[in-house]
Parts: sequence; C-alpha cells; structure tokens
Amino acid sequence: MKDMNNVKETGIITEVDRYLFGEGTHYEVYKKLGAHVMELNGVKGVYFAVWAPKAKNVSVVGNFNGWMGYNHNMNKLADSGIFELFVPELSEGELYKFAVTSMNGETWLKADPFANASEFRPASASIVTNIEGYDWEDTEWMEQRKEEDNKKKPMAIYEVHLGSWKKTNDEKRCGFYNYRAIAEELGAYVKEMGYTHVELMGIAEHPFDGSWGYQVTGYYSPTSRYGTAKDFMYFVDYMHKLGIGVILDWVPAHFPRDEYGLANFDGSCVYEYADSRKGEHPDWGTKIFDYAKNEVSDFLIANALFWVNEFHVDGLRVDAVASMLYLDYGKTPGNWVPNKYGGHENLEAIEFFKHLNSIMEQRAKGAIMIAEESTAWPLVTHEPEEGGLGFTYKWNMGWMNDFLEYVKIDPYFKKYNHQKMTFGMTYAFSENFILVISHDEVVHLKCSMLEKMPGTFEQKFENLKTAYSFMFGHPGKKLLFMGQEFGQIREWSEERSLDWYLLEEKPHQNLHQYVKELLHLYTEHPAMSELDDSWEGFEWINCEDGERSTFSFIRKDKSEKKCLLFIMNFTPVLWEDYTVGVPELGTYQVILDSTWEDFKNPKKKVYTAEKEECNNRKYSLSLDLQPLSAVVMEFSMLKKEENISKKKKNIEKKEEKK
Repeated sequence: MKDMNNVKETGIITEVDRYLFGEGTHYEVYKKLGAHVMELNGVKGVYFAVWAPKAKNVSVVGNFNGWMGYNHNMNKLADSGIFELFVPELSEGELYKFAVTSMNGETWLKADPFANASEFRPASASIVTNIEGYDWEDTEWMEQRKEEDNKKKPMAIYEVHLGSWKKTNDEKRCGFYNYRAIAEELGAYVKEMGYTHVELMGIAEHPFDGSWGYQVTGYYSPTSRYGTAKDFMYFVDYMHKLGIGVILDWVPAHFPRDEYGLANFDGSCVYEYADSRKGEHPDWGTKIFDYAKNEVSDFLIANALFWVNEFHVDGLRVDAVASMLYLDYGKTPGNWVPNKYGGHENLEAIEFFKHLNSIMEQRAKGAIMIAEESTAWPLVTHEPEEGGLGFTYKWNMGWMNDFLEYVKIDPYFKKYNHQKMTFGMTYAFSENFILVISHDEVVHLKCSMLEKMPGTFEQKFENLKTAYSFMFGHPGKKLLFMGQEFGQIREWSEERSLDWYLLEEKPHQNLHQYVKELLHLYTEHPAMSELDDSWEGFEWINCEDGERSTFSFIRKDKSEKKCLLFIMNFTPVLWEDYTVGVPELGTYQVILDSTWEDFKNPKKKVYTAEKEECNNRKYSLSLDLQPLSAVVMEFSMLKKEENISKKKKNIEKKEEKK
C-alpha cells in the first residue's frame, strides 16, 4: 500500500468549501466530507474527511490496518476543523471508523457522520459506499413534481415501519425484508388500496430497534437492516413508477449518546449544545443539536437535501418540532436557559427552520416539508417572509386528540362532548393541515384503533368505519398508520409483523374494503381536495345535533357538479325519518354506505329532496339513519343556476309579449 501521508493537502476540500461550511451554506457538503471512492493523482483509493474541530489527532482505522491508525493519521486543514486523508488501494465495501483523540489524550472510535452505509446492528462500523451510478427511471415523476401544486391534490399517506409491516423467514436478518423486495409487495398493496404516499418511519441508521429510527447515528446512511443505499434508491424509484410518493421521517431534534455516534464527537460538544440545560433532553436521554453553530446547521440542511435530491424522496416529515422550538420543552424550572429576551422560544431553532425550508424550496422544488408540531405555535406553514416557519404542512395534533377522545367515549356520553368533533373547523384553515392517526396512537397501552372503540365486538367495527368516514370527509390531508385499515387488534410492536391473518375473518375484510372505498372516494372525487384549504370547499349542514350525536356536512368541488353530502350517526340507535337540510332540489345518489356488506355490488339508493325547510335550508331529504353508520351522497349544486336561468328566460318572454 502506497504511503501518501506526506501529502498535506489534497485540494479536494477547497478554501471555498471551508468558507461555505463555516457559513452554514455548503448545501452539498456531503460530497466532500465522509468517504469517497476516487482517483487522485492517477492513484485509485478512498478519500476520507471529517469535521472534528477540537481533536488533537484523527486517524482512519479499519480491517485494512488492523484497526490501528498509526500509519493513517489524517491531516488537519487550516482554519476549518476538518481532517482529511487519501488512502490508496482501498475500495468500496471497506469497513472503517475514525479514531478521534481529544486534547486531553483520550481516544474514541467514531462512526463517520457522513457515511452512506453502516454495518448491520449491533456492529457499528461505517462502510465505504459509492452512491453514484444508479440508473433512475423516474424522470417524468421528478419533472412533474416541480410543476404540481400538491396543496390542491389529494394526499392519503400510509405510515409504515418497514421492519414490521411484514416479516420474512430469514432469522439471521431478524425477518427484515430487503428494500427491493418490500418495494414490490408494499407498492402493489398501497396502489390497490388507493393511498397516494407512503411515509417511512426512521430509515436513517440507528442502533436500537426499539427507538423506531428516532435516535439516529447515521444521518446519511439508509439503515442496513433492509439493504444498501442503492437498494433504497430502487425502493423510491419503484414507488414512483407506481405513482406513489415517498416521505421520510427526519429527526433534526436530537441524537443518542452512543459512544460511536455524534455525542462528544472529538471529546467536546461538537454537534450538541455545550450547556447541558440546552444540550440534553432529560426525558429522552438524548443530545440536542446546537442550531447556533453554522456547521451543525449545515450538516442538517445538507442532510435534508441529500435525501430529497440524491434519493428522490418527495418530502420529509420533521419529527418533534415542538421540542426544538421551546427551550423548556420537557424540562423543569431552573433546568433550562431562557433566550436573550427572557423567553422560552429557541431563536436559533426558529432561524434554522426558516433557513431549511427556504433552501428546500429553492433547491428541491415540489418536495414537501411536514412539521410534527404539537402546540399552537403560529404560522408554521406560512412563508418566512410573513413571519412563518415555511413548512408545507403541519400534523393536526389538536384535531387528532379531540377526535380520538370523542370516538372512544361511550355513546351515552357523546352528547356531552359533541364540540370535540366540531371545534377543529374553527381553525381548520389557519394552517395547511394533515389529519393523522399515527403509530404514536397505537402503542404504550393506548390500544389499537379497533380496541379504542366502545361497544360489542361487532359495534367496534361499525364505530371505526363511522369514525374514519368523519376523518376522510373533514378538510385536511390524511394519514393512517399501517394495520389501522383492517382493524389490527393488538397494539403495534416493532418486533413482529402485522396480524395479516385477521383478513381471513369477515369483519376485518369488511373494514378493510370500506377503508379502500374511502381512499378511492377521497382520491377520485375533486370535492375532497380541490378546495381543501378554504370554506369554499366545506359547509356544515348540522353540527349542533349533540342529542343524537349526528353530523352532516357538504364537500364541494370547483365546478359544483359533483358535491358530496356526508351524514354520520355515532350512536347505536336507528334514527327513523332522519331529516337533513340540503342546498338543492333534485336527486341525491348514495355512493358509499358503511352498512353495505358487499361493496362490489352495493344497493345504491337515490333520495329526492323536497321543498321542506330544515337546518336553515329551504329543502331537505329524509332517510332512516342506521345505527353507527355513515352515508355519502353525490349531488349537483347547479340546479340553483338552472332555476335562475329558467326564471330569467320566463321574465324575458313576458317582457317580449308586452
């Protein structure tokens, strides 16, 4: 092996690179830091670079040198804190770490923060990987993504934990599917059901399965649990071929303390705040990124762009945004540091989000940024120029909490909690919301969605179908966690597959088919998404019938030719001759009924509106509203225009006769 340690600077990381990194604006810094297979001065090998500003010495270690770095000490570049080394004759697939020695002489073996591959846990070495050269076949998808206004389109998200959606019989790999294999099976399922996107729970490398991917050690490394970086590229590419978008959970809020990870990277607080009152989450046992450091901000923003541009993912759902915005999040008095104005807002995190979302808009047009923000922080989805944070969407956690509280209540007491279902409309258009029932709602003794429902075993299914109907009719994009669509009974666990065998039983089959019908109703009817962000697309018919625990409302499309009327009964009582006010005379065609047993050959009813006032409307229709049921009818608002036109013609004819 040739000795190139006498080469003090390779010239690969230039003064401009160092300047931009120091300013926090090197948005492709991952192409310089990390491990890169290349040819330098006619010699093939691997170039290594790492940021360790307070390190006394850094060396590269691996199988190639017996994990002893004496002959592979890295060279520190001036005024940057970056160490580099080109090692000849190394190639892709090599295991390595950085041996980082602190100023006080202690040495740690650290995984590469910019590695593109990692060993299968519990091993933790980085792997030299070349992510270039994948032959993408989604050019049309990527071009279309830049042009479309996703806010005007349906978005039905299937949240998935790849390790437990289904399992294989491979015990050595803990039953994990490869990205390529699961792409084909998951893609076919998602396509048939009618979802528009999959959202993957943490696939960046992480040491502990039980963290679900939310305690990351390899931000630039797709977890080896499911294969290689190019296997994951295939996953995204395959989904795009099916017309399915891919969203990743992304965790810039915190990172774990694992010795080989980012924590105390060079013996000092490199990535985390130095003051433990700012730099640690007491409840989670994790470190908090120092957003005031330009290099740390750059590490994270470049990472967001890395997933979107290099792996073609269509958006990031940013985890635990509230924990970043509030300095006192999860902390007791005296154990947090106020900002310079004495407040509890993290001013550095606010600027980080504005910077992140602005750059994402510039450099990855069409990619969506979703905030999991659980408080009433204002203007989350408004432009930074307007004082907002710049996210595309926000998870509607307030709606979710009220919704789940209501649907869990015994029907007898629902009338006392009626406002929980209507309150969400008072702020529905203040942000661009996604209505979510995520993995967090079916773990830690919270029960599965089916088990949350009151009543007998049969009534639980009817309750759940009615609840889903309300959710899909309500303004906002949609997200369901895997298993909720067929009535998983057990709480979700990352250790086992979903209970797919339940689909052999009729109640689960019926629920599964009903959710499929709801999804196709949502994606195929413009009334469900065209005017989703304003009152123009939604109108209450009756939101005050708490005594009978019923709700009725209208969803409108732009043309008003195919509007939808939703009617729901959350009690186990049959309401005979239930009268609903409607905006027009004419016919109202039932297109979905939760009581149907056969969705392929349903008995579709047609109702005719009469000139009888109800709910402050001139017209109404009556039906027998079945217990624990939802009905969706299609109608046209153009009757009004036709009637006006006829009246005008009659007046004109009378004038002509005169």
